[in-house]
Formats: sequence, C-alpha cells, structure tokens
Amino acid sequence: MPQSPVEWMERRQVPCYVGAIVAGALCGLAAPGVGGALEVLVAPVLGALLYATFLQVPIAELGRSLRAGRFLLAVLVVNFVVVPLVVAAMFPLMPGNPALRLGILLVLLAPCVDYVIVFSRLAGGSADRLLAATPLLLLAQMALLPPLLALFLGPELAEVIEPEPLVRAFLGLILLPLLLAWLTQAAARRFRAGRLVADGTGAAMVPLMAATLLTVVASQVPKLDGRLGEVVPAVPFFVVFLAVMAPAGRAVARGFRLPTAEGRAVVFTGATRNGLVLLPLALALPDERGALAPVVMVTQTLVEVVGMVVFVRLVPRLLPAGRKLPGPPTGAGGREGPADTGR
Repeated sequence: MPQSPVEWMERRQVPCYVGAIVAGALCGLAAPGVGGALEVLVAPVLGALLYATFLQVPIAELGRSLRAGRFLLAVLVVNFVVVPLVVAAMFPLMPGNPALRLGILLVLLAPCVDYVIVFSRLAGGSADRLLAATPLLLLAQMALLPPLLALFLGPELAEVIEPEPLVRAFLGLILLPLLLAWLTQAAARRFRAGRLVADGTGAAMVPLMAATLLTVVASQVPKLDGRLGEVVPAVPFFVVFLAVMAPAGRAVARGFRLPTAEGRAVVFTGATRNGLVLLPLALALPDERGALAPVVMVTQTLVEVVGMVVFVRLVPRLLPAGRKLPGPPTGAGGREGPADTGR
C-alpha cells in the first residue's frame, strides 16, 4: 500500500527538518522580500506547532509524571542545575554585545518541549516519559527563566526587556495553545469530532514542525543583511554546549541510576533548547535586541538540528542497551519505569 505524504514525512523526520531549514535559508537569501513578508506567519505557525505539541501531552499524564520520581528529578537537575552551571562557565567568554548575550542566554537556559521528543524517540529514548514531563518542564522554565536572566544580566535586564510584550507573547503563544490542547483532549474523550481533531492534529506534527522551521528561518535570514559577522561569534558557544551536555547528561542519568531509555531521554532534554518556543519573546524585544536576538536563536536552532542528527547516533553509544544499572534501595525515589531494552 503506498504511503501517504504524512507517513512518508514521519519516516524521514530528520531529513525533512534539515530540508526545511535549507529551503528557508535559500528563500531568505534569494528573495529577502518574500522572507520578510513571511514574518507575519511566524506567530500562527508557532502557535499551531505548540498546540499540536501540547495535544500530545495528555493532562492525565501530568500526575503520572509526578510519580516518576527519579526520572523527573533527573530531568529537572540536568535542565535547571547543570545547564545554568555550564552557561555560567561560558558567560565570561560571551560576546560583549548585549543583544548577542541576551539571545544566547534566552536560548540556552530554557529546555526544549517540542522536537526533543522526536529525536529522543529516534535514539531509543523514553519519549513517553519525556512527553509526560513536558508540562512541568514548560512551567518550570517560565518560572525560572526570569530569575536566571536576572542572575546573569543583573540591572541590565531591566534595560533590555519590556514586560508587556513578553507577557502578551507568553499568553498568546504558549498559554493559549496549552489550554486549547487540554480542551481538545477533554472533547476527544466525549465526542467523535474531538477525537478526529486530536488525531488529525497529531498526524500533522511533522509537517507543522517542517513548516515552522522553514517559515522562521526564511523570515529571519534577511535580517542578517550584512550582520552575519555579528552572529557568528555565538556559534562556538552552541557547539560547545552540545559537546559538554552529552557527557553531562550521561553523568546525570547514571547518577540517578536510570534505565537506558530514560537515561537517553535525559541526555536529549539537557542538550536540546527551546529556541522556537521562546522566539516570540525575543521578537518582542525592543530596538536592536529585537532584531539580533531572534537571529541568534534561529542560528542556535540550525546548529542544534545538525547536532541532533549526530546525537541520534552518539547517544545510544554513550548509553548502550543491555547494561542494567542497579536501582536505588526500596523507597529511595520514584517508581521504576517499564523494563527497558533500549533500541
């Protein structure tokens, strides 16, 4: 039976994402006017992507994720203890340009909540556990990002961030899709139409991600306009971050004695960042920061997607299947996950 276009894309997710990024970059370079016009579509496609992402997070799973004590604690430690320490070590070496520094901090301090699940699954990671933890990750980063930024930037934070547009972006592009997704889940449990919407949106996840990457890249590339040299200094920090977080995530997973699949998921959540979700917040920044910080965040996404292709091969070698890690003593943490055979 011939495959539908959606099935074809699902089987070739990584090439689809890389192809979307390349197509967006070429569109932005070859037709800057078209790329610039696409910026009005960034918010709608991001909202649709986040709605589809949140729709995959059953609200009933929120309670189950809280009971997965060791896995959840490992996820929180790697994202909100290890990552800030890694960023703090790099911070003195970051470029002096405030817009560059802010873009780097925005993108590195917030964990990914969308395509991390895809790449984790491709590497044999526990995507279901990671998916169940997504609401908590999202809430935690929104609560912790302002104090973390204040810690790094100090008084400078008040000069570069205006609260009102950031609050609007958060309410319209994060909170609203989350609430709509949970309402759709409630409707799907009672009505056939709700199930059809939920199933159809879930099937469109890969095309939505590809469309988002293409639109975001095409709309932001024209903003470089001779400023590529300003963005390039941020690239080594993104590469170093990925290189450091692979062994760091592995160390956290082994420290918590997680099964192989859960350990791989911890490595991925520590390495992947939240550039696309936080992009509306960066676009809401005033003056030069609103022009340069989003480009920095898109640049990080380009580096990260290439890095994730490497991680899909690397992480199973860092945490190979078949090595059973000793669990904690009885009562020393959350429940064990299902038996893991890796990939």
